[in-house]
Amino acid sequence: MPVYFIPAIVLGLLLLITIAKTYYQVRTFTAGVVERFGKFDRIVRPGPHLLIPFVERIYFVDLQVKQAQFSVETKTRDNVFVQIPVSVQYQVLDDRIYDAFYRLSQPKKQIESFVFNSILGHVPKLTLDETFEQQSGISVAVKNELDQTMSGFGFNILTALVTDIVPDAKVKAAMNDINAAQRTQVAAQARGEAEKILKVKQAEAEAESKALQGNGIARERQAIIDGLSASIEHFQKGVPSTSAGEVLALVLLTQYFDTLRDIGTRGGTNTLFLPNSPGSAADFQTQILAGLRGAPVPLEGLDPARPEEPQRPYDPPAPPVGAPGTPNPFTSPS
Repeated sequence: MPVYFIPAIVLGLLLLITIAKTYYQVRTFTAGVVERFGKFDRIVRPGPHLLIPFVERIYFVDLQVKQAQFSVETKTRDNVFVQIPVSVQYQVLDDRIYDAFYRLSQPKKQIESFVFNSILGHVPKLTLDETFEQQSGISVAVKNELDQTMSGFGFNILTALVTDIVPDAKVKAAMNDINAAQRTQVAAQARGEAEKILKVKQAEAEAESKALQGNGIARERQAIIDGLSASIEHFQKGVPSTSAGEVLALVLLTQYFDTLRDIGTRGGTNTLFLPNSPGSAADFQTQILAGLRGAPVPLEGLDPARPEEPQRPYDPPAPPVGAPGTPNPFTSPS
């Protein structure tokens, strides 16, 4: 290669480098900060642009939404240590690109510091249960404080989400035990109320059943009395010489034999011993009437009335020994 080609090659390389440093592009949702000799000169928007080689320099600023995640450990008012994960979505304000680029060197670190400060200012004032209940309120408070602070540096805080509240494993197990015990107590009370209602309903049903049973027995007995009265009246009309007591004794004796027949025809009955003498019917009749009456009150036409025994005369007590006119048992008679 001739020597005179070397300067041409060097000149060509310098030209290519100059063109490379002169032409550049800015992507969508990105802004360019142009410095001239290290001093801010202008902000460029998406599209093709030219720089003065070796004089100007460009820095790109991302305008997309970014997310930073942090985990804050703090203590509640009832002395329970918890871990609180926080997710912050933030974005550079389009009209505050200069502040966002020059005023903060590490925006994520500054946001983390403000998040810690906000969480530590709210959670220690709450108990563990209140922290769980006010999780969304803590998120809103963190977001408002971050937004007020970071807006001065050119950043917009979109959301600050408290994604979880994580107490110690032993505290979580104790909370689960308390919850289980409370639910067991509620279930036991519900079962007791159900058993109480069931027993009350059973007692009411039994009382109603007994009342209906008593009404049925009363009606049955009334029907029996009406039937016996009708039978006695019919029998007396057919046989005028019979008395009501004799007719009643005959009806009861007939029912007695009907009862014996029913007992004999039922299953499980093996042997019945009954007297077979001709006078046994009268004995049956006498025993049935005696059991029915339960007192020595004669029925008309059955057995004669028993004469009342005369009362014994009142015997006065014996006079004491030695009284006048009373012999002395310790002396012999003269």
